[in-house]
Amino acid sequence: MLLAGLTEIVLPLKNPVLQFSLILFIILFVPFFFKRLRIPSLISLIIAGAVVGPHGMNLMLRDSSIVLFGTVGLLYIMFLAGLEIDVADFKKNSGKSILFGLYTFLISQLLGIFVALYFLHFSLLSSVLIGSIFASHTLIVYPVVSRLGIAKDKAVNIAVGGTMITDTLALLVLAVIAGSSDGELSSVFWIRLVIGIMVFSLIVLLLFPVLTRWFFKRFDDSVLQYLFVLGMVFLAAFLAEAAGVEPIIGAFLGGLALNRLIAHTSPLMNRIRFVGDAIFIPFFLIGVGMLIDFRAFFKDVATIRVALVITVAATLAKYVSAWITQKIYGFSLDQRRLIFGLISAHAAVALATVLIGYNIVTGYTLDGTPVRLLDESVLNGTILFILVTCTLATIVGEKGAQNIAAAETGDFRAGEGLKVSAERILIPMNDIKTVEELVNLGVTIKSRQNLDGLFALHVADSAVSGGPVEKHAEKVLEKAVMTAASTDNQLTGLFRYDSSVANGIAGVVREQKITDLILGLHHKTSLADSFLGSLSEELLVACNVTTFIYKPAQPLATIRRTIAVIPQGAESEEGFLLWIDRLSSMVDNTGSKLLFYGSPQTLGYLKEHHGTRFPNSEYKIFRNLDDFSGLAKEIRADDNLVVVMSRRNHRSWHSRMSKIPGYLGRYFERNSFILIYPVQTGGEEELIEFPEIRLPKRIQFSVVPVRSQMEKVLKRIPLKKISFRRNPPE
Repeated sequence: MLLAGLTEIVLPLKNPVLQFSLILFIILFVPFFFKRLRIPSLISLIIAGAVVGPHGMNLMLRDSSIVLFGTVGLLYIMFLAGLEIDVADFKKNSGKSILFGLYTFLISQLLGIFVALYFLHFSLLSSVLIGSIFASHTLIVYPVVSRLGIAKDKAVNIAVGGTMITDTLALLVLAVIAGSSDGELSSVFWIRLVIGIMVFSLIVLLLFPVLTRWFFKRFDDSVLQYLFVLGMVFLAAFLAEAAGVEPIIGAFLGGLALNRLIAHTSPLMNRIRFVGDAIFIPFFLIGVGMLIDFRAFFKDVATIRVALVITVAATLAKYVSAWITQKIYGFSLDQRRLIFGLISAHAAVALATVLIGYNIVTGYTLDGTPVRLLDESVLNGTILFILVTCTLATIVGEKGAQNIAAAETGDFRAGEGLKVSAERILIPMNDIKTVEELVNLGVTIKSRQNLDGLFALHVADSAVSGGPVEKHAEKVLEKAVMTAASTDNQLTGLFRYDSSVANGIAGVVREQKITDLILGLHHKTSLADSFLGSLSEELLVACNVTTFIYKPAQPLATIRRTIAVIPQGAESEEGFLLWIDRLSSMVDNTGSKLLFYGSPQTLGYLKEHHGTRFPNSEYKIFRNLDDFSGLAKEIRADDNLVVVMSRRNHRSWHSRMSKIPGYLGRYFERNSFILIYPVQTGGEEELIEFPEIRLPKRIQFSVVPVRSQMEKVLKRIPLKKISFRRNPPE
């Protein structure tokens, strides 16, 4: 039976199971073998597509399934480019991106027209179309940029932003040429095109974020969120097509619209990258390869001539654009290589342009042969042009990207390696419902370079040990590990018995050398409960580490603004730089806008010493911690409030801080908020005021640096003033 089934296999393969299996094995093994030959994986997939395609071994046809997945892959590349771009930097450099896009388009378009007219001897209309092929490019190198983690580099932002300009203009030229050939180039055509683009842009950039934020707030299922995002991308692509431009422009704008709502460290972003890198983008590359007909290169001299001329001229135009950009903005050699790699690859847009030109018939010869706007030699030459430019762009761009990534890693190790290597975040957890949000906060505040600094802890009462307790702990910790793994972060689950939960957590803090502690805000069960809860209050005394007390009201990804309230004197605390680092990571990873509220002195210090870390933040005077009622009038539904606190009687402590829990419960019940308690020294004398009683004016006790139970007892003595001088333990 098996042999009988094998004899029925004919080429090209028709069985969808065999087709899909073959493509998966190509994606799996071909890059591995070509890597040994130092050929980039992107090029290896294009070559593999040419070998198995209809012009090679004819194992597969470029049928509708390949076209569908390839289209999805191209849209995915553009979507990722819009999704991963640094929006703040993009806005800051929007003028540079527009300028870059304009002169890149003009250089390529004009050189393409000149070459086609005087070297290839084409008509003016055909030459303009050749120029649009030169001007457009495909971000085929972008997956490499994303994988190396340099998507926020200034050169990448300018190149990606300029791509939208160049491709839009090139596609508009294509639309005009197609319209003129059909005799539709009238005022109605222009009005319809302009209005369509304006309406489409407004819908995608204004309406899409509102719909996505609404969906994310109400549905936290990862599968539903991914399907919703995918649906929005294709809707944006369709709206672009309906407006008269190519779908890739819609996919890019869709990514730009959803940029702030999909955190770069979130599980959703990890799933988006994974599916694209594993399935859709490789399908696109294999589909491009299937178009290549190696035999056509040897049929006639015209094909080789066209391929050689347009390849050299288009590559020269893109190199000149990259060189000009390097000189204008002072980029490095590797940044120039990266820009050239991003803008010199021609694939989908060039292919669409040449196919449209090939299908436009301008007349007929005497024997009835159709005269096409772009003949067969241009079609075949463009296929070779696509292969060569994609290969060159990948080799040069990948070299520049790798050098930039290596340089950033070197700077990081030289400047901040010690601090980040010691970054260890502990998240005690008991309620399985809050696990995801607590882990997401941990992933959000940590540095991206440190992938294994997360710890989840469940402490059980040693008096109530047994199977049910351990099963509950196993479920909680397993969910924590899975949540972190979905963001490509490693989390270590810890379980221990102790007579006190606070003692258990404090013990782990010391044993694991924890630097940051994340606590969920407890739920009050009685009127006697304090706002923070007894556990948090005990840990604030026992653990002198940066402590975050978090109350999530909505997912971090849906936060529009982060409001940071900073007390006067916070900059003088030992742990100031530590929580500043965490806040910087949180803002970068969520894409939220940051607003600082504080005293003029503290805000002035932040601007002077840390202004470059928060380039797009706002600073507002907040003189009195009692003024939370005024702040409540400015707070919005999608704001996250961050309040920097202080342990009692330290440098930045104010007596008004005791009222902050009441303000949070009264004015910000529907908002997410985080209380940050920084690392603080105890070197100064701690003075505590008591009612006037006739006792000795002053008594001084010597205690060890770690506050002991004896110190708590001494504080209860009704003396007018008590001071504690901290001496090292003997």
